[in-house]
Amino acid sequence: MSEILRTGLLFIVAGLAEIGGGWLIWQTLREGKPLSWGMLGGVVLIAYGIIPTLQREAAFGRIYAAYGGIFVVLSLLWAWRVDGWQPDRYDLIGALVALVGVFIIMRPR
Repeated sequence: MSEILRTGLLFIVAGLAEIGGGWLIWQTLREGKPLSWGMLGGVVLIAYGIIPTLQREAAFGRIYAAYGGIFVVLSLLWAWRVDGWQPDRYDLIGALVALVGVFIIMRPR
Protein backbone atom coordinates (compact mmCIF):
# COMPACT_ATOMS: atom_id res chain seq x y z
CA MET A 1 0.00 0.00 0.00
CA SER A 2 1.40 3.40 -0.86
CA GLU A 3 2.43 5.56 2.06
CA ILE A 4 -0.02 8.31 1.07
CA LEU A 5 -2.93 5.86 1.00
CA ARG A 6 -1.87 4.32 4.32
CA THR A 7 -1.57 7.74 5.97
CA GLY A 8 -4.95 8.83 4.63
CA LEU A 9 -6.63 5.63 5.75
CA LEU A 10 -5.22 5.98 9.26
CA PHE A 11 -6.43 9.59 9.40
CA ILE A 12 -9.93 8.47 8.39
CA VAL A 13 -10.03 5.59 10.88
CA ALA A 14 -8.78 7.89 13.67
CA GLY A 15 -11.36 10.51 12.74
CA LEU A 16 -14.22 8.06 12.75
CA ALA A 17 -13.08 6.69 16.11
CA GLU A 18 -12.81 10.16 17.65
CA ILE A 19 -16.09 11.42 16.25
CA GLY A 20 -17.94 8.15 16.87
CA GLY A 21 -16.68 7.83 20.43
CA GLY A 22 -17.53 11.43 21.21
CA TRP A 23 -20.94 11.04 19.58
CA LEU A 24 -21.73 7.99 21.73
CA ILE A 25 -20.85 9.91 24.90
CA TRP A 26 -22.88 12.90 23.67
CA GLN A 27 -25.85 10.63 23.09
CA THR A 28 -25.59 9.31 26.65
CA LEU A 29 -25.16 12.65 28.38
CA ARG A 30 -27.28 14.89 26.18
CA GLU A 31 -29.86 12.62 24.55
CA GLY A 32 -30.58 10.16 27.38
CA LYS A 33 -29.19 7.05 25.69
CA PRO A 34 -28.09 4.15 27.95
CA LEU A 35 -24.88 4.36 29.96
CA SER A 36 -23.54 1.47 27.86
CA TRP A 37 -23.43 3.82 24.85
CA GLY A 38 -21.21 6.23 26.79
CA MET A 39 -18.98 3.43 28.02
CA LEU A 40 -18.58 2.13 24.47
CA GLY A 41 -17.76 5.69 23.44
CA GLY A 42 -14.96 5.74 26.01
CA VAL A 43 -13.51 2.51 24.63
CA VAL A 44 -13.69 3.88 21.08
CA LEU A 45 -11.92 7.06 22.23
CA ILE A 46 -9.13 4.96 23.73
CA ALA A 47 -8.75 3.27 20.34
CA TYR A 48 -8.64 6.72 18.77
CA GLY A 49 -5.70 7.57 21.00
CA ILE A 50 -3.81 4.51 19.75
CA ILE A 51 -4.50 4.79 16.02
CA PRO A 52 -2.27 7.83 15.33
CA THR A 53 0.71 5.98 16.80
CA LEU A 54 0.51 3.70 13.74
CA GLN A 55 1.55 6.59 11.49
CA ARG A 56 5.13 6.35 10.23
CA GLU A 57 5.77 10.09 10.57
CA ALA A 58 7.89 10.65 13.67
CA ALA A 59 6.67 14.16 14.52
CA PHE A 60 3.65 13.96 16.81
CA GLY A 61 2.72 17.60 16.21
CA ARG A 62 2.80 17.26 12.43
CA ILE A 63 0.53 14.21 12.50
CA TYR A 64 -2.00 15.89 14.78
CA ALA A 65 -1.91 19.16 12.86
CA ALA A 66 -2.63 17.39 9.57
CA TYR A 67 -5.18 15.13 11.22
CA GLY A 68 -7.02 18.24 12.41
CA GLY A 69 -7.93 19.10 8.84
CA ILE A 70 -9.23 15.62 8.18
CA PHE A 71 -11.20 15.79 11.44
CA VAL A 72 -12.92 19.00 10.28
CA VAL A 73 -14.10 17.35 7.07
CA LEU A 74 -15.16 14.10 8.74
CA SER A 75 -17.05 16.01 11.46
CA LEU A 76 -19.08 17.86 8.87
CA LEU A 77 -19.75 14.64 6.96
CA TRP A 78 -20.82 12.89 10.17
CA ALA A 79 -23.16 15.74 11.11
CA TRP A 80 -24.69 15.67 7.63
CA ARG A 81 -25.09 11.89 7.26
CA VAL A 82 -25.72 10.77 10.86
CA ASP A 83 -27.44 13.77 12.45
CA GLY A 84 -29.19 15.14 9.35
CA TRP A 85 -27.57 18.56 9.70
CA GLN A 86 -27.05 20.59 6.53
CA PRO A 87 -23.68 22.37 6.18
CA ASP A 88 -23.73 25.82 4.62
CA ARG A 89 -21.27 27.28 2.14
CA TYR A 90 -19.07 28.63 4.93
CA ASP A 91 -18.78 25.15 6.45
CA LEU A 92 -17.76 23.82 3.04
CA ILE A 93 -15.26 26.61 2.44
CA GLY A 94 -13.78 26.04 5.89
CA ALA A 95 -13.47 22.31 5.19
CA LEU A 96 -11.71 23.04 1.90
CA VAL A 97 -9.26 25.38 3.64
CA ALA A 98 -8.60 22.70 6.27
CA LEU A 99 -7.89 20.12 3.53
CA VAL A 100 -5.48 22.48 1.80
CA GLY A 101 -3.69 22.75 5.14
CA VAL A 102 -3.44 18.95 5.35
CA PHE A 103 -1.79 18.76 1.93
CA ILE A 104 0.64 21.54 2.80
CA ILE A 105 1.63 19.98 6.11
CA MET A 106 1.97 16.44 4.75
CA ARG A 107 3.78 17.37 1.53
CA PRO A 108 6.47 14.88 0.50
CA ARG A 109 9.87 15.69 1.95
